[in-house]
Amino acid sequence: MESRNMNIYDIAKEAGVSISTVSRVLNHKGNVNPATRERVEEVLERNHYTPSAIARGMVSKSMRTVAVLTVDIRVPHYARTAYTIERELSHRGYEVTLCNTGGEAEETEKYLQTMLEKKVDGIVLVGSVFNMICKKPEIKKLLRTVPVVLANGKLEMANSYSVLVDDKYGIALAVNELLKKGHRDIYYVKDMDTVSARLKWEGFVDTLQRAGIAEAKKKVLHTTSDLEGGMRAVRELIQSGKKFSALVCGEDITAAGAVKALLQEGYRIPEDVAVTGYNNSEYARICEPTLTTIDNKPELVAMFSVQLLTSLIEKTDAYSSCTIQPELVAGKTV
Repeated sequence: MESRNMNIYDIAKEAGVSISTVSRVLNHKGNVNPATRERVEEVLERNHYTPSAIARGMVSKSMRTVAVLTVDIRVPHYARTAYTIERELSHRGYEVTLCNTGGEAEETEKYLQTMLEKKVDGIVLVGSVFNMICKKPEIKKLLRTVPVVLANGKLEMANSYSVLVDDKYGIALAVNELLKKGHRDIYYVKDMDTVSARLKWEGFVDTLQRAGIAEAKKKVLHTTSDLEGGMRAVRELIQSGKKFSALVCGEDITAAGAVKALLQEGYRIPEDVAVTGYNNSEYARICEPTLTTIDNKPELVAMFSVQLLTSLIEKTDAYSSCTIQPELVAGKTV
């Protein structure tokens, strides 16, 4: 018999069963009479039927799709998190749509509207910038309609979970490592303006203050989160004539720029100036000397995010929001 463009309704009609019975056979569910199952499978095979996501969703009320909204997939930290989320969801039978928002509220709202129109089962937001974006009433209203997990952030909403990274503690680890090595003239290179960046700044200031170092809030350099930003921060600090022996950076890429500028200016690392990064990314390993950095465990954040979201979607296990503690990864810049 020549195959036709069959849909689930055609299959049910030809097999003489209900649509829900066809759905149970397609999804390998139980409670189908063996003879009925065999008859449905024979019709499926004869018509070379492949169920579409839409057909499955019309019966199961689930499209088994998840939207992942991130800031910029080119950034290694976001890429590692989004990649692990996509792989783990795929293993669990979900399809993933990845959206780059640029960290902009308008783009976030646009993508959310589009994804909700496509009836996604859940949403993962990757990046602490969504802490601020999700406070906007129009975005909060959209998020209330679907299960949501925020990776490295916190949502005060029903039907949502949060996976936090203790970035304040992470920077404190870097500062304490420098203090142990005898450094007192330490500066922080603040390269972003997100909730995560502010927590890192707080970790720097609080740790210096507890160590009895005065005017900790004045030991902050503002720049951009890129190689050029790190280089510019170093050169401006040198030109200012201020005494410094160590730099704590909020991102590995900025720290790599700082190392490059210091070497160009004739400083030895770590003999003259120590430098720490953050994220334990490829930038830390390709930097020469290799960076001492902070591992904020993006893969673990991703795994917890998937576990929490699927528990919300499938209403299976009971989990709760969680906080992950970073770790110091020793390199050769301290």
